[in-house]
Amino acid sequence: MPKPNKEKWIDISETFYSKTNFPNCLGAIDGKHVRCRNSENSGSVFYNNKKYFSIVLMAVVDANLNFIYIDVGAYGREADSTVFRQSVFGKMLYSQQLQIPDPVALPLTENNIQPFVFVADEALSRARRTVECAFGVLANKWRVLHTTILVEPNFCDDIIKACCVLHNFVRKRDGYNYDEETDVHNLDNLTTHGRNVNRSGIDVRDNFADYFMADVAVPFQYRMF
Repeated sequence: MPKPNKEKWIDISETFYSKTNFPNCLGAIDGKHVRCRNSENSGSVFYNNKKYFSIVLMAVVDANLNFIYIDVGAYGREADSTVFRQSVFGKMLYSQQLQIPDPVALPLTENNIQPFVFVADEALSRARRTVECAFGVLANKWRVLHTTILVEPNFCDDIIKACCVLHNFVRKRDGYNYDEETDVHNLDNLTTHGRNVNRSGIDVRDNFADYFMADVAVPFQYRMF
């Protein structure tokens, strides 16, 4: 998958805003367990807290439900924070190699300058639900993901990656059909462990929450039906 440059990130952000009214969003992040057969020599590393063997698919998704980044192959027993920290995307984010645009003012404000963000917090579900929908479309299109994939873990990694690449190809070829089934079956969420969240991250999240509560942000949420 091609790595976005600064211009592409801005395009992704503008699409997020037009479709979800969430500004400055560069992607939604989540991870899922994909059931697999255990390797003879791997012991219990693939055995997760759901009581089955799995490989982790972590993904960053745009507003059109395309996969921007994927990381496949983490052990099923690992928590979401560990998977993210050890992923290529996580390492690039922490080392500031993603060419993220500079902070800008939120729409309809003058001085509320905020950074561009990736959303993985359920409290900001306006954007985060896109990644859940993407996983649903992926699994319902490539139904091998509904099953236990009965191959060695390395081959299983390749199957999952191929499904994600084909997912993007088909969506771009056939158009973005939002009537597709998006319910996620047999792809469980990762275990969430306590995170060492810095104060600045909490402040950014709260600033976005305050913005969405303002009348100017999403006016249709106050309409009476």
